[in-house]
Amino acid sequence: MKATFCTRREFCALFLFLTVFVLISVLHHMDILEFQPKFNSTIIMPRVSTHPNEIRSFCTFQPLSPEDALEERLILDSTAWPETPLLPAPISLQQTSDPAHSTFTILPGRKGGEWHVGDQLEVMIQTADFQGRPKKSGGDFLLASLHNRKLEAGVAGQVVDHLNGSYSAVFSLLWEGDAQVEVILVHCGEAISVLKRLNREQPDRIYFLSLFHSGSLSETTLCNVCLRPTQPLCNYTDLRTGEPWFCYKPKKLGCDVRINHYEGGFKEKVLNANEEKLFQSGVNMKVYIRASGPASVTVLPQKEGQPQVKSSTVTSGPSGYYYQGVWRALGGTTFHEFSESAISQCLKGKVVHMYGDSTIRQWYEFLNAALPGLKEFDQHNPKKTGPHMSLDYANNILVTYRSHGPPIHFPPMDTRVLHYIANELDGLVGEPNIVVVFTIWAHFGPFPMEIYIRRLQSIRRAVVRLLDTTPGTLVFIRTANPRALTLSVTINYSDWYTLQRHKVLSAIFKGLKVHLIDAWEMTLAHHLPHDLHPPPPIIRNMINYLLSSICPQNGS
Repeated sequence: MKATFCTRREFCALFLFLTVFVLISVLHHMDILEFQPKFNSTIIMPRVSTHPNEIRSFCTFQPLSPEDALEERLILDSTAWPETPLLPAPISLQQTSDPAHSTFTILPGRKGGEWHVGDQLEVMIQTADFQGRPKKSGGDFLLASLHNRKLEAGVAGQVVDHLNGSYSAVFSLLWEGDAQVEVILVHCGEAISVLKRLNREQPDRIYFLSLFHSGSLSETTLCNVCLRPTQPLCNYTDLRTGEPWFCYKPKKLGCDVRINHYEGGFKEKVLNANEEKLFQSGVNMKVYIRASGPASVTVLPQKEGQPQVKSSTVTSGPSGYYYQGVWRALGGTTFHEFSESAISQCLKGKVVHMYGDSTIRQWYEFLNAALPGLKEFDQHNPKKTGPHMSLDYANNILVTYRSHGPPIHFPPMDTRVLHYIANELDGLVGEPNIVVVFTIWAHFGPFPMEIYIRRLQSIRRAVVRLLDTTPGTLVFIRTANPRALTLSVTINYSDWYTLQRHKVLSAIFKGLKVHLIDAWEMTLAHHLPHDLHPPPPIIRNMINYLLSSICPQNGS
């Protein structure tokens, strides 16, 4: 029997195409590596920051332009959290907010207590301490949402702190039928004060490692964006973006033989026993607050010509809401649902580049699972770290994923694949069929906000350059989302850290010709539990929102 190398002409053509494509890709990345800006491998002792209103710090910051410095200050001021009055040391749990003693009350609507679609529902929240005494100060972190499980409907509420122990939650009424109010105390204000102190005093409580190797010698040292100046450092600050990164210098090896980067771990005892009591699941961390009366209202149809009831407490509304399990964006994008064939048709002839952490890799994996023709090309890279690449030859679709540069808490990664998003965007060859999708937030919780702001400013400059070169390029940014919390997660990646970064990201890219996908509200408005990696129904809605913006007419 005569053997044949290819049994089908189509397979031969596909194999040849893939071989050529991968060869070109490899040569392209070799070229990028060759001309990547070289790291500064000199040994330095970092200077101490003299940032105003901050205690003595060992984080170093590159000088900013006057415009960027002003923006940084305005953003820090606009996201500043209310201060909590100092409690006597040691902290007494009894004087902090207790969700079991706190209540919310639905405020009256129209005469007769009627609410109609288009109205706003206002809820007053009164916090109390563990002895049942009303709180007199603000600063608690509350989440509010409105749901109808039967209709699979939901919308996020906006919470306003009145700084006296009371809060308002305002909801847009967007569907007919029942609407159930849910209010959650995520953290009391005293816990927020502890979280702020941790980022100020211990930004190195999460740490990273790198292996240095030359000949028969190998050494592993500690690395971080902020390192205490207790010994000589290797400075790996990126010369193009200015992104800081340092490792302690090996005792017997030079800085230029660092071969990988990986997660080290986290310091376990960063809180004292009394502080730990502020972060108790089921007691005072992410616990529901009960209603003092009815917890739901019945929403009637909108009446033509009838004035809507609007709250004077807030001036902006939600970015969207769920109805029958489908996200309906408010303002801008008309939402469509996409079948497998509709996704293929939408992405036909397009190159989709995804950059970021595991929450954007989740999108990459979703598309791979949803499209039968999209096949991942095995580059023998670890699943978590990438980079990855998938190709649908028949429809000429290419989808790639690459993680963002450090800090990133991943398994061992070759230093040659540690690329910053800004540098990747600068390396793109502009084409009208390119779609760029990125996120960057989940690994920045433990660090000073200045580090995050400067990373985003660097990425924004690259986005502007890309859009100037190729105005037709579509750029999408996935924002942050709330997650399940335990003590160990909270002290490094609390929802409060996440919310602050969500606000900063939205502010920095405001006004640019980019599409923000509001993962915060899309998670909060859904009835499913919060998770760092949201469950499939939420991810499907995020992908449908992405596709609705790429192909406004192609939805099924």
